Amino acid sequence: MSNSPLFLPRGFRFAGTTCGIKASGKPDVSLIVSDRPIVAAGVYTTNQIVAAPVVLSRSRTPSAAIRAVLTNSGNANACTGEQGMADAKATCAQLAELVGCNENDVLVMSTGVIGKPLPMDKIRVGVEQAHGKLANDDTAFIEAAEAIRTTDADRKTESCELTLGGQTIRIAAMAKGAGMIAPNMATMLSVMCTDASLTEQDAQQMLARVANVSFNRVSVDGHTSTNDTLLLLASGSDDPLSGDALAQFEASLTELAIKLAKQLVADGEGATHVMQIHVVGASSDTSAEIIAKTVAASPLVKTAISGGDPNWGRIVSAAGYAGQPIEPSQVALSVCGQSIYDKGTPLSFDAASLSGTMKAHPQIDIELRVGSGAGEATYWSSDLTTDYVRFNSEYTT
Repeated sequence: MSNSPLFLPRGFRFAGTTCGIKASGKPDVSLIVSDRPIVAAGVYTTNQIVAAPVVLSRSRTPSAAIRAVLTNSGNANACTGEQGMADAKATCAQLAELVGCNENDVLVMSTGVIGKPLPMDKIRVGVEQAHGKLANDDTAFIEAAEAIRTTDADRKTESCELTLGGQTIRIAAMAKGAGMIAPNMATMLSVMCTDASLTEQDAQQMLARVANVSFNRVSVDGHTSTNDTLLLLASGSDDPLSGDALAQFEASLTELAIKLAKQLVADGEGATHVMQIHVVGASSDTSAEIIAKTVAASPLVKTAISGGDPNWGRIVSAAGYAGQPIEPSQVALSVCGQSIYDKGTPLSFDAASLSGTMKAHPQIDIELRVGSGAGEATYWSSDLTTDYVRFNSEYTT
C-alpha cells in the first residue's frame, strides 16, 4: 500500500460501499464515474474460460463514450452461463440509469469465487448506495479501492502528477490481486484514471505496451484467472497528447503500473519475499522474458527463496529448461549482489551469510546472465510458503 499523497485527476468521482456479498462484511461494490463521456481502453485475460464481465467490457473498449466503471468483489460471476451475462448487463443498466447514460457506456468488473450466481438483490442495493456517495476526494478514492479487494492483505493504490506542455496532468490508479497471479495478465483488476487527453487508438496501444512490461511480468502461483481486467480512463478534453508529451506520459503510466504490479507480488498469499529477476545476455528481449518467467514460476526456486537458500542450481537449471537458447559456458548468477556462479562454474561464497541476507530482505535481487546476446528482461515473483498452501486449500470450504 502506497503512503504517497494522492493526486486525483479531474473529471472523476469515486465511491465504495458494503452490500453484503462478502460474508466478512467488508466493502464489495466500487464505482468510478466520469462527469462526461471519456476515452477508455482495456486489456483482458487470455484465459479461454472468461467471466461474463470480461466479455462485456472487452466488447465495449476501446471507446470515447464511457461514463462509468462498476466493480463488485466477493463473486467473480465466472462460469455462470447465460444468467451471468444477463446479470452483468443488468448491473450496467442500473448504473447507466443512475448516471444518465447508455448502458453500453458502462464497464463492469467482478472478482471473487468462481461459479456462483451474483446476489443481484444485494448488488442493486450496493450500486444505489455507492452512487449516492460519489465524490472526488481522497476518502472516496480510497473507499473505491478498498471495495475491489478480495484476499488482498493491503489496498493497492498509486498516483502521480506531471507537467506536459505547460499542463498539469494527474494519474491515479488502483489494483487488486494476491492469488491466481500469472501472466497474461497478472490475475487482477486495475483501473488507471487520468485527466490527460488521449485518442482511443493511442490509449489502447499504450495500455497494451504498459501491461506487457508490468502486469504481464509478475507471478505468484502460475494460475491465470478468468477475470483479469486492466482499464485506462482518460478524461481530458484538450488536444490529445502527441510526440514527446505522449511518450513522457506513457513513461509515467508505466512507472505507476510497475509499482502496482510489484505490490501484487508483495501481497501474494502467504508471501514473505519478492524476487526481482533480471535476465541479460539472451538472444532477444522475448527470449530473456521467457527465461525470466520460467525462473519466476519454478516452485523449487520459490521455496528456496522462502527458506533463504541460495540454491543456484535451481535457478540455473530453470534457465536451461526454458526452451530458449543459452550459452552454458557464459552463464553467471548473483543473488542480493553476491556473485555465486560465473562462466558456467560455481563460485566459493559464504552460504550462511548470504542466507542471512536473503532472510532479512523482503526483495531478493536475482541477476542472471545467460549468454552474450543483447536481450534482457525483468520479472517479479513471490516466494512460495506453507501459508499459501494452507490458505488456498481452505479458500472455498
